[in-house]
Amino acid sequence: MPVSDHAMIEAWKEVLTLSRLQAGQTVTILTGATTHPQTLSTALIATQSLGAIVNRLDLPPVNGEKALSRDTLAYLGTIPLTGNQAAIAALKASDLVLDLMTLLFSPEQHEILAGGTKILLAVEPPEVLARMVPTPADRERVKAASARIEAARTMRVTSPGGTDVRFALGEFPAISEYGYVDEPGRWDHWPSGFALTWPNEGSAEGTIVIDRGDILLPQKCYVNEPIRLTVKGGYATGIEGGVDAELLSEYMASFDDPEGYAISHIGWGLQPRAHWSTLSLYDREATIGMDARAYEGNFLFSLGPNNEAGGSRTTACHIDIPLRRCTVRLDDEIMVQDGKVLFPPKAGEKQ
Repeated sequence: MPVSDHAMIEAWKEVLTLSRLQAGQTVTILTGATTHPQTLSTALIATQSLGAIVNRLDLPPVNGEKALSRDTLAYLGTIPLTGNQAAIAALKASDLVLDLMTLLFSPEQHEILAGGTKILLAVEPPEVLARMVPTPADRERVKAASARIEAARTMRVTSPGGTDVRFALGEFPAISEYGYVDEPGRWDHWPSGFALTWPNEGSAEGTIVIDRGDILLPQKCYVNEPIRLTVKGGYATGIEGGVDAELLSEYMASFDDPEGYAISHIGWGLQPRAHWSTLSLYDREATIGMDARAYEGNFLFSLGPNNEAGGSRTTACHIDIPLRRCTVRLDDEIMVQDGKVLFPPKAGEKQ
């Protein structure tokens, strides 16, 4: 159901207030060919109503001739900022960048953040944004999960479908995504609500079963029959199953890059207002699937790059895969049991 302009303006004002936007600060709204017009128009009104100095920077799309999908996360090659020093300078001079076009996995983004500029990504449909306006309680819960990940040295994930995989931890930081940017140099994504890290290079070992009803992104589809990944030395070395496995295998092979098979980020969803079922209600091109990534109790793992965490692995192939009904252990302590989050508990729940 569509959301009113008034509701979207109020949602933006809430997120901008949580992001500590002050009157007189400079906001640059980054837009492109896929920017939703209502998200843009209401962002312009909300930022100006809070007294910000507001600019809009519109950039043309890239990689369309290389990607197999129109999804903005389907090919992580060069970005519209690559070699565009004038645009980079404008963003670095801003206190806050509202990214309405998807700027991810790039040295340019790291350069902008390093100067203290905050970046908030918001590319889901307006009604999804309005449903998942972040809260301080989201932040507290995600930060608690990230702290637990940061202190752990191993993660083990199992499932009734046959998943049994282990990861060594500690080489990369734990990341909190809770939907707003309240610190200088912070990046986040509205909507979100999950904690994650990257396994130590070469440490992932075991089997991951992508079971019926689990989701592949950016394919944005539910799996109809199990896909079995054999994981050795930090890479998916085997992809077995039926037609779904063949589709995944052929898609990954199209990148012709062995780094695309590396295990990337790992973590679990903590957003109770996100839903596993939502993807079935949207056209594929209307969403990038943040409900699937953030819904409470999933185990979210990915294949591809780790440069977002400071690693050296870059690849155009990046696949996010949220799994249901998994049990996630940190140092043998259960965090998620059969898809139910035990830690951090919701407000009012006992651990």
